[in-house]
Amino acid sequence: MIDVVNLSGVQHVQQRIADLQDRFGMPGGVPGLDFGRTLERELEKAKAAEKGKAQGNEAPGKAEGKAAVQEVRLTDYGLGAPSGDFVLADAELHQLVQAAADKYNVDPKLISAVAEAESGGNQEEISDAGAIGVMQLMPDTAASLGVNPYDEAQNVEGGAKYLRQMLDTFGGDVRKAVAAYNAGPQAVKDYGGVPPYSETQAYVDKVLDIYR
Repeated sequence: MIDVVNLSGVQHVQQRIADLQDRFGMPGGVPGLDFGRTLERELEKAKAAEKGKAQGNEAPGKAEGKAAVQEVRLTDYGLGAPSGDFVLADAELHQLVQAAADKYNVDPKLISAVAEAESGGNQEEISDAGAIGVMQLMPDTAASLGVNPYDEAQNVEGGAKYLRQMLDTFGGDVRKAVAAYNAGPQAVKDYGGVPPYSETQAYVDKVLDIYR
């Protein structure tokens, strides 16, 4: 989606972005899902304010006839535009998730929630344990899935495929599938649900909070 505001509103929007980045403690980075949604609302407010100003101060048709119109895109600030009911930090990553979701019949919102919890959507992220990329695939897991974890598209596809396997293993139970993604399916089977591991419990809650 592209949001368009008049040139006079651009500085206001930019200042709002800076304020929001400070609020989220990420003055130089790429914000997460909550920031993306908040920024989207701020852009809508700016557009509405500019529209109201044009209607109140200018003759009908004059504002529409102006030659100088500045486009403000989320992608100008390193953010992907939202599509449907979920948001990712990168438009290309969104497309990769959608393709993987279609291929393996997994809710794209669930894939994106796992991607956000795992790496913040960062393909360059490598954990201390050696998990790689957006979906944080371990090399052995990636090999069993037939993907190259260092390739972003294959990484996302591998994560979606593994989620599909976990959903099938646990009868479509999203909570158990997410727990198995983190702790492994055997641990979920052994405990009959989310294992009593603090890391896994926090992980499941984080993914499901994003997913909901």
